[in-house]
Amino acid sequence: MERVQKVIAQAGIASRRKAEQLILDGRVAINGQVIRELGTKVSKKDEVAVDGVPISSEQYVYFMFYKPRGVISAVTDDKKRKVVTDYFSDVSERIYPVGRLDYDTSGLLLLTNDGDFAQRLTHPKHEVEKKYVAKVKGVALPQDLKPLTRGIRYKGEKYAPARFDILSTDHQAKTSIVQLTIHEGKNHQVKHMLEAVKLPVQKLKREQYGPLTLGNLRPGEFRELSKKEINAILESSK
Repeated sequence: MERVQKVIAQAGIASRRKAEQLILDGRVAINGQVIRELGTKVSKKDEVAVDGVPISSEQYVYFMFYKPRGVISAVTDDKKRKVVTDYFSDVSERIYPVGRLDYDTSGLLLLTNDGDFAQRLTHPKHEVEKKYVAKVKGVALPQDLKPLTRGIRYKGEKYAPARFDILSTDHQAKTSIVQLTIHEGKNHQVKHMLEAVKLPVQKLKREQYGPLTLGNLRPGEFRELSKKEINAILESSK
């Protein structure tokens, strides 16, 4: 038996906190009966519905999306800003982003309605690698970035070791293009790590997630993952 808010969260409908609000608002039913008690538990035999739609009726779907800058990695936004699911208006399933990219960060983002899949990829213990390319202020040198390979502490947060590659430098403009590979997913992690070595980020893009790359996708475009790709990224998690 599981608490119904946990079941809703695992299905990818909403976070557990938002699922609790759905219950309090009378938008959740168990076997056709609306419930408002947060402690209610259900078994696998029970039918849980949100807004009249049974959770179990949805087939799992998996998408790769090229998130543009200036878009929120969420399904709703209190400030009415554009969110990633605005690009999926023709998708009937209730999908949500796997992890997040900052508002001003572009690149590869996965969306699904499979809670177990999302949990597997975002939990730190599974160590799925993510590759970012950043334009930074300053002429980057290997000795500047070397501390990141040992792990670093910045603003009270400890970050695990990362790999780097300096792709190019512009001595006249005093900027560099740096590639950073990490396996954690902490808030603003890449920006903070590069700030810690005095290379503030001016522009940031995630180019790879596990074995997946953007390929020919353009900003704002998406495509479904193949079964082979789904298996490959799951296998890349430890």
